Amino acid sequence: MNSRQVMTVAILAAVLVWSTVMTVLGELAAVAALLPSLGLLIQQIVSALTGGPGARAGTAPVASPTAVPAGSEEP
Repeated sequence: MNSRQVMTVAILAAVLVWSTVMTVLGELAAVAALLPSLGLLIQQIVSALTGGPGARAGTAPVASPTAVPAGSEEP
């Protein structure tokens, strides 16, 4: 594992430990509010580790050929 992956795993572990501590202390409302961001964090980390879309810097998403330019919608 390279240093970037180790740092990513360490950050993920810290966030999950913090969430567990908040739950144990009875702060369920705070944990519930943070669940969407935790889910996104985990998704991004998995994408970065597996080389999924958006994992590499400098790559742009490819637009679909049927994409409609912005502003062309009728009112």
